[in-house]
Amino acid sequence: MIRPRVRQLLLDFDNVLAHYRREQRVARLAAHGGTGFERVWQALYGSGLEARYDAGEVSTADYLQALGEGIGTPVGEDAWLDARMAATRADARAIARLLALDPALPMAILTNNGELMARAIPRIVAPLLPRLDRRVLCSGSLGCRKPDPQVYLRALERLGWNAGETLFVDDLFVNVQGARRAGLQADSVRDARALGRVLQRFGLA
Repeated sequence: MIRPRVRQLLLDFDNVLAHYRREQRVARLAAHGGTGFERVWQALYGSGLEARYDAGEVSTADYLQALGEGIGTPVGEDAWLDARMAATRADARAIARLLALDPALPMAILTNNGELMARAIPRIVAPLLPRLDRRVLCSGSLGCRKPDPQVYLRALERLGWNAGETLFVDDLFVNVQGARRAGLQADSVRDARALGRVLQRFGLA
């Protein structure tokens, strides 16, 4: 079976376009709140708050309020963004590979993150902004998380893209499987070199 030509590229963010260290983020928030690492970890992850925010089950205001209550000090958007960006570093080699592609190829980001990440991502991968053209989608704004096939379909609807002509790239194979169930072409990568190989395999590089 001949697969359709890829006409759009949909990219995961964490560990595809940028390296993310949750421990650094937690430590930054702990310093902000003058509290312990474990308390922040529990407030974010042990409580399930982060997963609910990523799935769009709580608003940004309610999420920040709950986080502040969990760590014992208010957390505003600026403090949240400071901690997230301190723990996230763009992968310069991956970005360079993407910038070398045909300028006419539309690109977008689909990440399992709450709505606030839509403010952080453009700062972290600034060189890609002209290629993304504001196409940064967070699962929190779509109402479900990868690998649920619905999140890909909702993303494609927002973008106006056809599933069969879209290549999705993620570092987690379970997310790739979800994309394939939604009808996208998809593959997993672990680093910039693997990204280059996938782009070549699908005729983009």
